[in-house]
Amino acid sequence: MPGWVMQVAEQWGGGGNHVLRARLFPLLVILAAVAGLMTACAAEASNTTVDVPPGGQVGGPAADFQGISNWINSEPLTLDALLGADALRDGGRDAKVVLVDFWTYTCVNCIRTLPYLKDWHDKYADSGLVIVGVHTPEFEFERLTENVVAATETFGLEYPVAQDNDFATWMAYSNRAWPAKYLIDKDGVVRYKHIGEGKYTETEFRIRQLLEDAGADLSGIEPGIAPDPQLDPAARDWKAGNLLTRELYGGYNRNYSSFGLYVGQPEYYEGPDQVLEYTDPGDHGNGNLYLHGLWLNGQEELRHARQTGNYEDYIALKFSGTSANAVVSPAGTEPFEVQVTLDGRALRPEEAGPDMVIEEGRSYFRVDEGRLYEVVSLPEYGTHELKLSSNSEDFALFAFTFGAYEEGP
Repeated sequence: MPGWVMQVAEQWGGGGNHVLRARLFPLLVILAAVAGLMTACAAEASNTTVDVPPGGQVGGPAADFQGISNWINSEPLTLDALLGADALRDGGRDAKVVLVDFWTYTCVNCIRTLPYLKDWHDKYADSGLVIVGVHTPEFEFERLTENVVAATETFGLEYPVAQDNDFATWMAYSNRAWPAKYLIDKDGVVRYKHIGEGKYTETEFRIRQLLEDAGADLSGIEPGIAPDPQLDPAARDWKAGNLLTRELYGGYNRNYSSFGLYVGQPEYYEGPDQVLEYTDPGDHGNGNLYLHGLWLNGQEELRHARQTGNYEDYIALKFSGTSANAVVSPAGTEPFEVQVTLDGRALRPEEAGPDMVIEEGRSYFRVDEGRLYEVVSLPEYGTHELKLSSNSEDFALFAFTFGAYEEGP
């Protein structure tokens, strides 16, 4: 168990009283869920404990790109080259402002920001803005260059992307979350930063301000005027009791932490990398995963541990939101199907996310690469029961994420 949860268990259940601990487990799950609701939306990295200079502080010098394993859409870049007098980029123009965006391609919070980044690139690249997407992976499969290249193409990103697989640039900026944006002026000073989604109007205003300070003429470029997307009010209504469900992780590393207890069955926590037979208790708390059948609790993922014939093994959960997404990566090379039910039935067309297939009374998505799959997209906010199952032993679930916007994941 996580440390703070163990303290509660020890105090209330006694060090050796496993029966009482099991009885306390549902309460501890609730406590962990509440703790999760009080954290920021952006995910925290697990390997950022080394002492480093605060290179991301507003008003201080920006850190250069460090430890980059590969560059996509660009030759290797440095801040000095971008901001120097002899810097060459599109049309031979010098960069006047650099926006460093820390992201990872399965992060739903990052995905929601990409349309704004693309718009800023399209509007301001010729005026001196250079966006550099620093891709710092959350999961092991996100380290693979071919996966990042595919994601860059899928999302239509044309600006430079740097693979920061060892978190070197992340550490140089003392960064702690995805997504994170740092605006750097023509003198190499960090003038603005924002962690997480939102504040798109403010960020664009700062971009324009720094470009104009550097001499750019933006008189012919209209700023974006669309307001930031707003969560459905029900997602934050404590009294209604159906707050937006927190992000859920399948792997043992994230479960065995103070923000963990994502799996609602105590046997999961007996140790990592164990194949166990689980029985769904049937009564599901919101914001937890419940397993049925044979599953392996890997370090990063929950993996189906056998080949089946009738989708009898599954992952179940109760969630509140308008959308539900699953980060899935195949353990093998063969594509497979993941069957999805909502409240015990197949999804209807108006409830299905873009990755779903609905045919012959079934709803499913086909897994052929490691990425975020958009599973559920509801016309209105609500609380529902969701089940995912696959006959393949290559089915590996890394995370669930949920949304409460009118459109998108």
